[in-house]
Amino acid sequence: MLGFVIGGIFQIFHHFKIGDIQQLEELNPTIFFLVMLPPIIFESGYSLHKGNFFSNLGSIVIFAVLGTAISAFTVGAGLWILGQAKISYLLTAKQSFGFGALISAVDPVATLAIFSAIDVHPTLYMLVFGESVLNDAVSIVMTDTIIHFNDTEAGAAIGSAIGEFFLSFSMSGVVGVVFALVLAFLLKHVALQKTPSLEFCTVCLFAYGPYFLAEGLRLSGIMAILSSGIVMSHYAHYNLSFMTQVTVQQVFRTFAFLAESCVFAYLGMAIFSFTHSFQPAFIVWSIILCLVGRGLNIGVLSLLANRFRNTKITPQQQFIMWFSGLRGAIAFALALHLPFDEETRKVIVSTTLVIVLFTIIVMGGSTMPVIKFVNRWTDRQTGRSRIK
Repeated sequence: MLGFVIGGIFQIFHHFKIGDIQQLEELNPTIFFLVMLPPIIFESGYSLHKGNFFSNLGSIVIFAVLGTAISAFTVGAGLWILGQAKISYLLTAKQSFGFGALISAVDPVATLAIFSAIDVHPTLYMLVFGESVLNDAVSIVMTDTIIHFNDTEAGAAIGSAIGEFFLSFSMSGVVGVVFALVLAFLLKHVALQKTPSLEFCTVCLFAYGPYFLAEGLRLSGIMAILSSGIVMSHYAHYNLSFMTQVTVQQVFRTFAFLAESCVFAYLGMAIFSFTHSFQPAFIVWSIILCLVGRGLNIGVLSLLANRFRNTKITPQQQFIMWFSGLRGAIAFALALHLPFDEETRKVIVSTTLVIVLFTIIVMGGSTMPVIKFVNRWTDRQTGRSRIK
């Protein structure tokens, strides 16, 4: 909302030619991926509740990897077929599936804030949180794999593309784990506790190091810094002095909050700063396919996960997980980063922005009353809440 107000003020200034501030409104994808995104992802991994995360790791990976693939395929295939039938805006297969992959990036911030406020079941909280964090990394790698896909070798290259995706995903995780373990070893055998400032700087270097190394190796910096944050909090954190432990937690939490605030402000400002090209049929069908893809993702994979879980994912929890599939800044930044022709890029960016605003404002704003309604309905049916 703040970004929307600031963007409106800037637009008034631009209309009356008061200064040249239009460039300040634009979200630079490079700045987003190199400056704003790393602290958000690292803090998510560093502050993760390890017990609940690893006890639900199998289900989280299923939803994050297979679920993202199902959602991306549903949206991509649906839009390509509709385009070929002249019902929606016409995209190539690469463009359709690239858009399907980027729009499958689920944003955890708004929903998890509401979850914390109403104290939902820890299993539901961790499933949504873990899926959304890993899903961001999966969606980024998948989008990058698709847009660099060679159309002329489509049949022969599918297996290669899938292999490249899993290789990039796994090797990125290895990079992050290695950095975290090296830091833990260094802190244990080198007396940095006597100089907290040097100790803190060392943590910062090892926190950001895997992201830039992975990006330099054309791997996933997101997956690298996420795995680094998870392992670092488990092994390196306890080798820090008490002062540095508190400093690391508070500084990274503050930077993550500032980055999230800036990202959402830019999203609001993007309504005015970007030259839009709205295609109503394409927007409507994209929203429908996103909801259908999310439903297939949660419904089908919950059946699969429940075969191996002691604590089952109930239908009520599945509904909340489906409703919590908000899109956010990562999807929008990926759309800005697409190397497509100008007209197609405008259509995709404009559609992505509409979907992001729709899911955050409409679905995010109604998440709390929906959860309360499901709780009351469950109470009437069973006499007790299955969510809270």
